[in-house]
Amino acid sequence: MTTPITSAATDTFAPWLAALGGSLVVTCYQADKIAIIGSSDSRETTVHLREFPRPMGLAVSGGRIAVGLLEEVVLLQNAPQLAAGAFPGEQDLYDALYLPRASYRTGEIAVHGLAFGTAGLWVANTRFSCLASLSDEYHFVPQWQPPFITDLAPEDRCHLNGMAMVDGEPRFVTCLGTTNEPGAWRNDRVTGGVILSVPDGRIVARGLAMPHSPRWHEGRLWVLNSGHGELALVEPDGSLTTICTLPGYLRGLCFLGHYAVVGMCQIRSAHTFAGLPISQKYDELYCGLAVIDLRTKQPVAMFRFTSGCTEIFEVDFLPGVRRGAMLNNEHEAVKLSYTAPGRAWWNR
Repeated sequence: MTTPITSAATDTFAPWLAALGGSLVVTCYQADKIAIIGSSDSRETTVHLREFPRPMGLAVSGGRIAVGLLEEVVLLQNAPQLAAGAFPGEQDLYDALYLPRASYRTGEIAVHGLAFGTAGLWVANTRFSCLASLSDEYHFVPQWQPPFITDLAPEDRCHLNGMAMVDGEPRFVTCLGTTNEPGAWRNDRVTGGVILSVPDGRIVARGLAMPHSPRWHEGRLWVLNSGHGELALVEPDGSLTTICTLPGYLRGLCFLGHYAVVGMCQIRSAHTFAGLPISQKYDELYCGLAVIDLRTKQPVAMFRFTSGCTEIFEVDFLPGVRRGAMLNNEHEAVKLSYTAPGRAWWNR
């Protein structure tokens, strides 16, 4: 029996989100859900959930959302004209409705990261230890691999799991090891993590505990030192300056001005997460989102899943969306919706 997904937020979360005039979209791959977290007003947080198979990597560009699923990358497009009438009995609740528009069949390549760039959509292809692009001819097109990876194979040799984009191109990636054998990165989870520069493959930071979500923000490189529960700034000499430590295994990061939104996970009992430093720092780990004010280096708001969801994978911002909804291909309403340039219809 599936545990119902419930949530709670601090009193500061809804006002903070309402002031930004947008929503947060979150992939919850352990629960097979995508969540759109919004606010109906400055007092109430809203959560819209839609089921997808193992959603992980996520990217937002304008009205588009790209998400990496179990065996495909799906592109969804906002059809705001259809939002108000999407669900009978819930008239005028939503101001955005994301519909599936295209799908790339990738197979199980473990899409840990997605990013819109000047040349299209970039994929962090974890199973094949490379950065790739999508294709209508192939499952993926390899574009770059770390210099220590001698051959592309479906073996997850270094757990390349995220990328930081600079001027529309991938400039940095995180890997959980510099290993070249199947799953060998698991042997040094606490200190084996690195950040590499692209395209030269130079190691710019090492000694990290399962790093995730590298980001370029305001001319500086940021990363989640996930096994320590730390949001960190990468200094020019490769050292890390810890901004704050949070009660969770961290995964998923976006910046909104002087705020950082960080995803927090509980730790699975599986051996991959055993012995991480974060498990010794707190008696309880959270699953949810923390909002960090970069000026004070302190959390100012928090959203938590209190049951049914234990792991966040990625988070991004939907500007201008107060309360959004989403359909998958299995939902009856998706078969009744039509869109064309400047127009939209329900066939009811």
